[in-house]
This record gives sequence, C-alpha cells and structure tokens, in this order.
Amino acid sequence: MIKIDDYKPIVGEEIVEELFLIGKQLRGKVVQNINSTSVGGGVAEILSRMVPLLQQLEIDARWDVIKAGEKFFTITKKVHNALHGVELEISQQELDYFLEVNNNNANSMALYGDIIFVHDPQPVALAEKKNEIGRKWIWRCHIDFSNPQEKIWHFLKSYIEKYDAAVFSAPAFARELSIPQILISPSIDPLSDKNKELSEQEIKSVFERFKIDMSRPIITQISRFDYLKDPVGVIEAYKLAKKYVDCQLVLAGGSATDDPEGEKVLNEVKEKASGDPDIFILLLPPGSDFEINALQRGSTVILQKSLREGFGLTVTEALWKEKPVIASAVGGIPLQITHKYSGILTTTIEGTAYWIKQLIQATEYALKLGKNGHEHVKNNFLITRHLMDYMLTFISLFHEKDVVHLD
Repeated sequence: MIKIDDYKPIVGEEIVEELFLIGKQLRGKVVQNINSTSVGGGVAEILSRMVPLLQQLEIDARWDVIKAGEKFFTITKKVHNALHGVELEISQQELDYFLEVNNNNANSMALYGDIIFVHDPQPVALAEKKNEIGRKWIWRCHIDFSNPQEKIWHFLKSYIEKYDAAVFSAPAFARELSIPQILISPSIDPLSDKNKELSEQEIKSVFERFKIDMSRPIITQISRFDYLKDPVGVIEAYKLAKKYVDCQLVLAGGSATDDPEGEKVLNEVKEKASGDPDIFILLLPPGSDFEINALQRGSTVILQKSLREGFGLTVTEALWKEKPVIASAVGGIPLQITHKYSGILTTTIEGTAYWIKQLIQATEYALKLGKNGHEHVKNNFLITRHLMDYMLTFISLFHEKDVVHLD
C-alpha cells in the first residue's frame, strides 16, 4: 500500500507536512463521494487513489456508487454527449426515467456524509434530498462543459444550483450559476502502477506479449473506445503520416460500465484498421495499469485526438513519462500543453499527421518537449496538489469568511 510519506522524494517534505496540517481541520468530518461506477473511466480511477490517501491524512473519506441499469446508462451517455455539444434528441420520457433512478437511489442509499461529494451528471439529482437532510453538498464536473446543448444544460442546472458549490476542471467549463464555482484540475498519481518507473525489461515484455516491434516508431493513443476520443480519426492521421515515415499505431483502451457505446465504436475501429498489420487494437481489461504504463513508456509519440475532453489524464500520464504528446486543443488539454513547448496542439487530422511525421524525424525536439511536459506536470498536476485543493474546498464550506486561519 502506498503511504502519503512516499511522495516526499517527489514533491518535497514540506508539501506532505502541509497536507497533514490542512487535514487536521477536517477531523471528525465524513466525506462521502458518490459516482456512477467503480470501474472504468477517469472518475473511478481518481477516487480509487484519492480516498485511501485522504484516509491516511486522518479524514473519514468514503466512496459509494449509485445503482442503475443499462437503460439509465444509455440515457446518461446521451446526456454526456449532449453536454459535449453533440446535437441529439433526449426525450422528456428519458429525462423522467433519469430522475426516477436518481430518486430511487436517493431514497435507498445512505446519505451519511457531513460533506456529500457528487461526481458528474449521472447522480446530480440526489441533491433533491439536501433540504430534507441538510449537510454540505458539492457537485464535481469532470467533463467538458464549454459548449453544452442548451436544453440539457438548463435541465441539469436546476439540480446543480441546489448544491453549496460546483467544481470544474478548467476555466472554459464554468457556467453562469447562482452558487460558488471552484476550479480544480484533475491529477495523476506518480506512484500508481500506471505511472511509476518501469525497467526496460518490463516495458519490453509488454510489447513482446502484444507482438509490437519496438525497433520501429510507435504511435499510441490510450483511451476508452468512444466517439469523442476519435479513434477513427487517429487511424486516418496515422495513414497520412505513414506515407512519409515508417511507423506503427497502437490504439489501446478499455470500457466503462456506464458507457454502452463502447462495443459499437470498437467494431468500427476494427473495420477501419482491417488489412494493416501495423495497427494494433488492444481491448484491455480493468486493472491493466501496468500494461498501459509500459505502452506509453515504450512509444515514440503519444496522441490524444479527442473531439471533446474533460481534462485528458492520458495526456498528463504521457507528459509525466517525458513523452512528446500531440493532442487536440480541446477541454483541459491546453492547460497541460503549451504548443511547441510542452507538447503539440492540433485541430485537424492533417495537422496531427504532420506533427507525427515531424516528431518522428526530429528526435531531439521531441525529447525536449517531453522533458518540458514532465516538469509542467510535476509542478501542477500531481495528486498531492489535488488532495490539497479538495481539502481546502471542504474546509471552505464551513467558513463564511474568505480567509481561514489554520492553527
């Protein structure tokens, strides 16, 4: 088990001591996290790391998951896409069912936290219980809210405004709300299996298992198979680049239990890739953190060609590993990448292909981008900073003044 003191060599002893100092202010408070799935996706991954570390800081942090079936998650996937600006129709009947599932969960699950920390749209309507039971409520948005479909936004807004505060991942996602809004970027855990240092032999063993040739350039995108991650567009960019440079493509990812579209997208990707022996499509089971780590560390260039993105932790992970990253200029990605300094930002398939070719050929420049990206992540996007931001947010709920004195 990773201990909070294990981060001292990475972030410094003073940061860890400060975490304990801030944590003292929350002794006796129960923090109840609630989301829609315990497996798959960035939210579950973050909570699986954050909750145990908060507990080590002597904060009573817990994690609960709502109960729902395929029909509910089909609807919430449509809601997710609509919030990303996709034009689609969500019927009143579907919204009514969404509220019915939320109401059933609100009545059946124990809402025991002094702070009830609800993540993303799926359980947002649990806040209907706030007036009845009291407590402090926070709604945490992990997705790209920069261009939501108006109908769905107004539907959710009526529930979001029942909370005491809303937390967003990037300034572009902030909306006009009657409650306080807080900016907290997500983070990675540098000591997790997905991000810790690996030996050359460990990396090599994974590539050998998947029969990928490490002697030739490797372009990799790690993402769940989702239309908004544009895996088909990744294949098109790879094919354009391959006209000029020898390279292979790895598309690796899993699925989340609250994402029913994954299988359909995966089948379309397989069809687009058929006939090219240099394209490797890897459907990884839950818990494949070691494999993902090795694939990123052994790759030449990392892509994240998202059409919409909440933050893009796969970008953070790749930058931490000092890899040159080419990513779409969407969502929270521009917070991580300064174009041509800590990575490359693109907006088109052709631009992505151009930079694939450039970074394969200009190895020293690619190395410089990777080093700059690593330093940026170290200073801004590690889990210790994330812990501090969350604890300070929790403390602020119990103080009306803007200044809180830590004894």
